[in-house]
Amino acid sequence: MITSKEPEQNPLRKASLRFLPLQVFIVSFITLSYETTLLRIFSISLWYHFAFMIISIAMLGVSISGTILYLLPGPTGIKKSKTSIKDMINLFYILLSISIFFSYLITNQIPFDPPRLAWEMIQLLYVVAYCLILCIPFFLSGLIIATVLRQAKESVGFYYGMDLLGAGCGTFSVFFFLTILPPENVLVVLSIITLFLSPLFSLKRIFLVSISLVTIMIIIFIYPSLIKPRISPYKPISLALKYPDAEHISSFNSPFSRIDLIKSPAVRYAPGLSLQYLEPLPQQIGITIDGDYITALASEMKETDLSFIKYLPSSIGFELSKKSNVLLIDPKGGLDVLTAEFYKFKKIYKVESDPTIIKTLNKIGADTYRENTWSGLARTWLQKGEIFFDLINISMLSGMPGGVFGFSEDYRFTVEAFNQYIKHLKPDGFLSVNLYIIPPPRTEFRLIDTIYESLETLNIKDIEKHIIAIRSWGTINIIAKKSPFVKKDIELMKSICNERGFDLLYYKGIEMQETDIFVQMSDNTYFEAFKRLMEKKEKKDFIDSYIFDIRARNDNHPFFLYYLKLKNIKEIYRSMGEKWQFFIQEGYMLPMLLIILLLLSLLIIFFPVTIKGTGPLRGIGIIPFFTYFAALGIGYMFIEVALIQKLIYPLEQPMISFAVVVSSIVISSATGSISINKFKILRKSYILAILSILVVIYGIFFQNIDETLAVLSTLSKVIMVFILIFPLGFLMGIPFASGLSLIIKRNESLVPWAWAINGSMSVLSPILCVTIALSTGYTNIFYLAGLLYFLAFCTQNRIK
Repeated sequence: MITSKEPEQNPLRKASLRFLPLQVFIVSFITLSYETTLLRIFSISLWYHFAFMIISIAMLGVSISGTILYLLPGPTGIKKSKTSIKDMINLFYILLSISIFFSYLITNQIPFDPPRLAWEMIQLLYVVAYCLILCIPFFLSGLIIATVLRQAKESVGFYYGMDLLGAGCGTFSVFFFLTILPPENVLVVLSIITLFLSPLFSLKRIFLVSISLVTIMIIIFIYPSLIKPRISPYKPISLALKYPDAEHISSFNSPFSRIDLIKSPAVRYAPGLSLQYLEPLPQQIGITIDGDYITALASEMKETDLSFIKYLPSSIGFELSKKSNVLLIDPKGGLDVLTAEFYKFKKIYKVESDPTIIKTLNKIGADTYRENTWSGLARTWLQKGEIFFDLINISMLSGMPGGVFGFSEDYRFTVEAFNQYIKHLKPDGFLSVNLYIIPPPRTEFRLIDTIYESLETLNIKDIEKHIIAIRSWGTINIIAKKSPFVKKDIELMKSICNERGFDLLYYKGIEMQETDIFVQMSDNTYFEAFKRLMEKKEKKDFIDSYIFDIRARNDNHPFFLYYLKLKNIKEIYRSMGEKWQFFIQEGYMLPMLLIILLLLSLLIIFFPVTIKGTGPLRGIGIIPFFTYFAALGIGYMFIEVALIQKLIYPLEQPMISFAVVVSSIVISSATGSISINKFKILRKSYILAILSILVVIYGIFFQNIDETLAVLSTLSKVIMVFILIFPLGFLMGIPFASGLSLIIKRNESLVPWAWAINGSMSVLSPILCVTIALSTGYTNIFYLAGLLYFLAFCTQNRIK
């Protein structure tokens, strides 16, 4: 038991709630598991940028609970009697258990379809309904934790530590739940387990628990379709299944993605196929990733039906190179593997970033990934070995993140990544990159600049002689070499293009009349752009003057798909036909989302002041109080987000990085929070000063740690990350609990408001962090977090 200097004043000890620490742990465990599972479900049913809303919804619910609890302590029944505390916490617990299942069930029936936002205003009401309903479990969870912290007295560090410990274990454990169950079933399991445990804390509402369990069982066994994720009818999988004779074959789930196999006349995957190919394509089985990015299961195609491969722009690199070693990066359904086999390469190596693809194809008996296959980032795999290739082929034709992931991190396409690709080419080896043409041009220009910067970093001279580009009606193929393209290479390229109806875009010395022949454009944009991008003197002026940001990205700014120039928003809006939907589709809702969250956060934080005034803050002052808890909330999330993003590269999967970093930080923070009861020295204000310095040191240290970690085994990386993060996380868990201890001594009614401030800032922080990182990089996020903790240090003495 936790000892207290004033045990008679501790309502939690008076209530003899011996299972309360376990209850707090379970509440946080379930809440974080629920949040993480919803991220997965929204990625499937809607799009990634709406999945991102879940984080904000969660923290809004938590912060609102603090505001409500601060404003209405009487109506909620939370008093200092033994009965009311125990009963109220248990009631909230049961309602939380029920709401986890039913909030998802209800929102799954709401006909929200993002594309309809363009013409149906009612869709905005559906968005509001989503937010309000999904917010309920987080609101109830926040009520439980805030109530406990308010009554905890000297034990506040212990209970806050149990809250953090539950959150950390929940984040990590849900990773394993999603490995064995579809995400919708994980929510059912979470709700049922929580209800089953409720008698451990109270038997008074056993009838309500029983009715809820029976209702859930009836729904999942009699109406199982109600809990299946409602996939938007505008997603590619939904559109493909509307064709006559279309059929859904099977689904495979993992923490990383959901893979669906379908039969449909819509599945004819041959990107950029020459218009000169007139034969029918072989029947294909389609593969979708989270309902998007339809590719084909190449292993089902017969050898007699493969003549179309020669007429794909992506086959040019295979035809040009020697036929010894080839590395295929992200081959997805295996068309590139089939192409390598068609051209009879002796050794075919495959690195697929989505492990679910590999698992799915192996499970159905396809031989695509049976041999020489690795899962993860190709750059990491290359860094571990000394194999050199005649051809490295990168497919950007499927699996590219969209929506808000336009400003998500992608370490496959930074300058440092291309350094690894080019280093592992043989002297006459080729690097071939294939991508769709998606107007207006921007991805292809950034790709050219990235390859150019990489070649320059590797001290390769006359870079314009090392790159060529080809276009079909729908795709672009960019090919680079370590050695210059010689006349023989260029003549062969011209011959292939003339034979198969592809247009040359660039090679050193190309003339305008050699371009725009087979698939003519309204203007020769690509010829002029590529020519300027390949000339050292012209490149900078072209990039600076272009409507989009097309500069190459590095590991400190790994936002490959983010092209927005804020100063050009009006011009971009006009060029898109004055359609604002473009900004949502491209993930450019970030500044708008930041403003909305800022206004909501300020409303939640300062609304209590307008109702209750500043009386409870007498002797403290609203500015020091707000500054202290706001700085802690923003600083904590800045570090967490920055570490997640910095470790995506060495850990190779965003989901793994999220689970490992969040669990490491939160569990170590829980240890720090629990320790303040035993070690009073940890409550000293100079701990914050030490923490602020340590954060800056971590920012410097983590600039170069990723490549060192990348070569380790997965288990070694996870252990090493936990060890590295623990000292920082330990100190990060102390200030909030210490601050609550200080204000409890003054006025315990302020605890819920401190909880609300901290939660509101956590709503704002992830978006604010990414916004800053887009301009300055993630290293500076550590420095800002250090400054915020120093600001908290400066104000801590004011709240004593």
